[in-house]
Amino acid sequence: MARPRTIDRDRVLDCVEHLVQREGAAALTLDAVAREAGITKGGLQYCFGSKDDLITALIDRWIVVFDAQVSQNMPPGSDATDRARAYVVVASQIDEATQARMAGMLVTLMQSPKHLHRLRAWYARWFKVCNPASAVARRARTALFAAEGAFFLRSTGFIEMDQAEWETVFADFEQLVTPLRASTD
Repeated sequence: MARPRTIDRDRVLDCVEHLVQREGAAALTLDAVAREAGITKGGLQYCFGSKDDLITALIDRWIVVFDAQVSQNMPPGSDATDRARAYVVVASQIDEATQARMAGMLVTLMQSPKHLHRLRAWYARWFKVCNPASAVARRARTALFAAEGAFFLRSTGFIEMDQAEWETVFADFEQLVTPLRASTD
């Protein structure tokens, strides 16, 4: 089988996520990723550099994709409440690809904890608008924590929930944020 002449970075990152989801964190080696993607190890290193750079690319892609999805779910002129609601909506839209990304994120942290600062900064951006002096912001913060917790539990397989129950749970989270538009605080 001939190897591709150009390397599609997103396809390689998809392969990383699927490899980790299927075989676990220990399987994340440059050799295994190259095999999974059908490219040479040298080509993989040329494209990404080191395993650490590959992990960085995985984290960066997850953040960009999630933030773009949130932006698509926000109305023009959005405020912090709209932003929190959009976050909850996107977190509710879990599918196999999202589960693979989540597994990839967890493996990334297990393999290279130094990447934790990237995620801390990302979460800090989300939660900085949640001013604890405001009841509205506290409810938005609660909705974000609830959505993130449910997303994590389902993505990792710690809880099993059918789609109908999942939608009900996230409707409850959205209720924490949706009525806030009429509130004054």
